[in-house]
Amino acid sequence: MKRINRIRAGIAGAAALLGSAGAAAAQDVTLEYWVYSDFAQGEALALQQEFIKEFTDAHPGVKINITGKGDDDLTAGQVAGAASGNLPDVFMNAQSVGAQLVEVRALANIYDKWMAMPQEFRDQFDKDALASCMPRPGELYCIPYTGFGSLLFRNLTVLEQAGIDPSTPPATWDEWFAQMQKVKDAGLYAIPDETLVFNSIAEIYATSGSSETWGFNWDDRTTRIDPAIMTKVLQKFVDMAPLTSGTSRNDQATKDLFISNQLAFHTVGPWVNPTYDEAAKTSGLKYDFVLIPGDEPGKTGGIRSYEIVGVAPGPNMDIAFEFATYITEKQQMVRWAKLLSRYNANAAAMADPEVSQLPLIKVSVDAAHGAMEVAAPYFIDSVPSCYNSTVIDYAAATADGEFTPEEGAQELIAELNSCLAQ
Repeated sequence: MKRINRIRAGIAGAAALLGSAGAAAAQDVTLEYWVYSDFAQGEALALQQEFIKEFTDAHPGVKINITGKGDDDLTAGQVAGAASGNLPDVFMNAQSVGAQLVEVRALANIYDKWMAMPQEFRDQFDKDALASCMPRPGELYCIPYTGFGSLLFRNLTVLEQAGIDPSTPPATWDEWFAQMQKVKDAGLYAIPDETLVFNSIAEIYATSGSSETWGFNWDDRTTRIDPAIMTKVLQKFVDMAPLTSGTSRNDQATKDLFISNQLAFHTVGPWVNPTYDEAAKTSGLKYDFVLIPGDEPGKTGGIRSYEIVGVAPGPNMDIAFEFATYITEKQQMVRWAKLLSRYNANAAAMADPEVSQLPLIKVSVDAAHGAMEVAAPYFIDSVPSCYNSTVIDYAAATADGEFTPEEGAQELIAELNSCLAQ
């Protein structure tokens, strides 16, 4: 009964907030709602269906169809839908493709509707996350939703076999690298090959750099990457090369090596935790997750980003916006965070006592606040496909000895500026 009463109170509170914005319930409307594929299965789908039922019960005549899609299918479907006039009404995607969706007119500018919402509602959200959806004054193209900050997953059995006391996580890059070397000396793998994926390169760059020295200057279409910092980071890739598993951050083989006690460290987002938690229950995996250490004590590496909820322009825009604000409101995001132990952009939800002390949430909040933006600023212009591939190519080539770190940094930056200028 207590849970039911809390849900009813949350619905009533959300309804009061939404109702004060002056939005009227539409009649006989069917909304198409696209979500990430893992949000459309199991317990996550069941909770999404609860949200839908609560909203439709309060809006007679409204029906909502939920469809799960993979990352690439979400973007391709939204781009194609914009061209054909058959967009989903409410949908999720990543910040990083926001500019592309704005260009094809898949995302409505919801600034005026947002500003008509009560201040109490608007103040719930992380200010930096919200600002990332606002490329210019008077423009807002998304509501920030779930998010992540990179974590350092540690296999405690491997560390112990290498003679490392896991009770104190490494505080600096030098301490962490010394541990990697000990793991290698013990005949085990220290870390995946961090040069194979753009996000893992960014995670290591962040151990020395920051959002101000990463990403794009759209005014003159140049990269923000600092050559001195990139030189230092490329040297890290050279140093790590003999210690890696040869697999990437995202490979299933990397998770298999970690679970089978052959890999010490995995830098990645919190979405791998369910896999490792299940392995802990079934096969005795001993692991934890900590912040990625940077060059100095107190500085952390890693990246942060958010998934977003967008609203399509069109005749259903008003009721679609109402639904988008309902699913992102504090009470829903508290329930979502409790179910998945996943960080999200509703700062009020993250501070809720039912959520804030969950171990994965607690470290994720710290990780996100100290991490570097993946590809900021967002929603201003589309990032050419050659940009990410160039970063990967030069990082991998330098780690393989084709360039010195200094040469690699110079060539990389020149190539990136050429890519952006096209």
